[in-house]
Amino acid sequence: MNIPVWTKPAFMGAAAGAAALAIIGFGWGGWVTEGTAMEMSNKQSMAATATALTPYCVQKSRNDPDATGLMVEINDASRFQRRGIVEKAGWATPLGADKPDRALAEACLIALTSDT
Repeated sequence: MNIPVWTKPAFMGAAAGAAALAIIGFGWGGWVTEGTAMEMSNKQSMAATATALTPYCVQKSRNDPDATGLMVEINDASRFQRRGIVEKAGWATPLGADKPDRALAEACLIALTSDT
């Protein structure tokens, strides 16, 4: 079987085009792998959950009898310690969860400190 002479440059051109397409697509075209897409989806769903549960957290803080003292403690604490105070108070623990949610604590802290 004789292979035409033009096939070698055609296959090399197709390979170079495929490589260029992949580089451009992943580099500048916004293409992502499945793992990256899953990671992005998880981050967005966690942020959406925290946003949806923020009113719940704020209401828990308003119903807490120690809320006034805890808010003074939050205002006096450093920026890095504030989330821990909200978590320790139990305001950022969703119903049925064993431990507080970090993203919810951050969102709740923003909501609580913007009211004062």
